[in-house]
Amino acid sequence: MLFSEILVCLRGGGDLATGVAYRLHHAGFPVVVLELLQPLVIRRAVALAQAVYDTEVQVAGLTARRVEHLAEARALARTGLVPVVVDPDCNAIREMRPAVLVDARMLKSCPDDMSPRLAPLVVALGPGHVVGEHCHAVVETNRGHDLGRVLWHGSAEPHTGVPGPVGGHGPTRVLRAPVAGAVFGVKQVGDTVAAGELVATVGAAPVLAPFGGVLRGLVHDGVAVPAGKKMGDVDPRGVRRYCLTISDKALAIGGGVVEAVLSAPQIQRLCRSAGGQRAANG
Repeated sequence: MLFSEILVCLRGGGDLATGVAYRLHHAGFPVVVLELLQPLVIRRAVALAQAVYDTEVQVAGLTARRVEHLAEARALARTGLVPVVVDPDCNAIREMRPAVLVDARMLKSCPDDMSPRLAPLVVALGPGHVVGEHCHAVVETNRGHDLGRVLWHGSAEPHTGVPGPVGGHGPTRVLRAPVAGAVFGVKQVGDTVAAGELVATVGAAPVLAPFGGVLRGLVHDGVAVPAGKKMGDVDPRGVRRYCLTISDKALAIGGGVVEAVLSAPQIQRLCRSAGGQRAANG
């Protein structure tokens, strides 16, 4: 890999984080994903976090594999594979000492566990992060003119709480748990659904499609969610391929992260230092 000595750790492996990993991988950076023990990923078909459940997954040509040991994760990342490590408290950062840490969890609130001191370059996605307090740079995640823009001062636009419209549907396209309980899918991601059709159950409660389309996302079977939690997504456009490919939004955000990494003076210095060391070693 072109930047094999510049390790990047992503906190979170959801669909937006996967767009970031995809862009970084193709730019030549080794990437490791740090995830929860039970990720609440909606768009599972395009999320590297799914490796926590399935051990190994492929998304857009990227192969992600769950690994248990950090030394193995670092070695595998340099081969182009994306290791996924269960590390909810980010303890791996102290041992792995990445050059870049990206907070891709999309918490949309002020994180009390992030700091610019965690890595030479700390990049955060979206609202809740303040440059200088939580990170060195923020990448805008709200759709619009500034999507993917790198901010070296201030913070991203506030979280609106309203899902962006897809095919003319905004909040109604989101499936929320009617009660607290474990989710079990009746339909699979990418399946065609009709209005009112049973998509999943939460406990004994049914979850119905709000309109016709395709099931764009659904949390993994057996994962417990609280009442009202987002647990799925229906795409009214009805194009199955959209459920199985990285989105334009994720790719735009990933491009912003690559820009932040390549333009950061501290990373440029590390690249020059690594290049000089390789030259000295022949």
